[in-house]
Amino acid sequence: MNPEQVLELLEKVRKGTLTPDQGLERLKHLPFEDLGFARVDHHRTLRQGFPEVVFAPGKKPEQVVAIVKSLLRQKSNILVTRSDSATYNRVRRIAPKAQFHSSAKAITVANDTKTYGDGSIYVVCAGTSDIPVAEEAVVTARLMGNVVETTYDVGVAGIHRLLNIRESLTKASVVVVVAGMEGALASVVGGLLSVPVIAVPTSIGYGSSFGGLSSLLAMLNSCASNVVVVNIDNGFGAGYVASLINRKRKARS
Repeated sequence: MNPEQVLELLEKVRKGTLTPDQGLERLKHLPFEDLGFARVDHHRTLRQGFPEVVFAPGKKPEQVVAIVKSLLRQKSNILVTRSDSATYNRVRRIAPKAQFHSSAKAITVANDTKTYGDGSIYVVCAGTSDIPVAEEAVVTARLMGNVVETTYDVGVAGIHRLLNIRESLTKASVVVVVAGMEGALASVVGGLLSVPVIAVPTSIGYGSSFGGLSSLLAMLNSCASNVVVVNIDNGFGAGYVASLINRKRKARS
């Protein structure tokens, strides 16, 4: 339940179109609903501006469906990360508006299509192999109400490709940079811009990349002061934080 829905409910109680008991019945699942195997946080939107996100790995398909069903009653946007088409097919039975983003391995239900961010978020990645992580960031940021632009395969091995979009990058409010291998792209982008750059190391690379550890350490050691780093392959976290930064800009304007 979002703030607008709570205010609408309280107004109905004030006007007498809902009795206090009916209002209480509507609110009884705040702040959470106990499903036995999960306690779904229905207060998350009120506290943080976006509902609880469902992390699919480790959950049975029927558990994901049950959590989605609980979230659907709140009429907010729903995001399931790291999912698959089989789980999506089951979710779609209870949520016809659900969409499966195969590259990002994410399921979304868009009940709120308002734009909440100010300006745009730009997502770039170094290579084609990094696209799934980049797409997770894109899906997250768009569902959270942001305008998102993307350019993929602009790694430093062919840096002219990056320089070709420099002007577009300077217009963004925040930039997400996704890169594996040596992770150099984040520092290069950071050095070109005056906005926050969120770096996402990926597990893409040969043996000495150690599953993304090399790119993670390179990004953490970036000399570009506007670069911050999320965990390996955490496109969701990057998209979420980029959205919060974009929303804060709108709140200040």
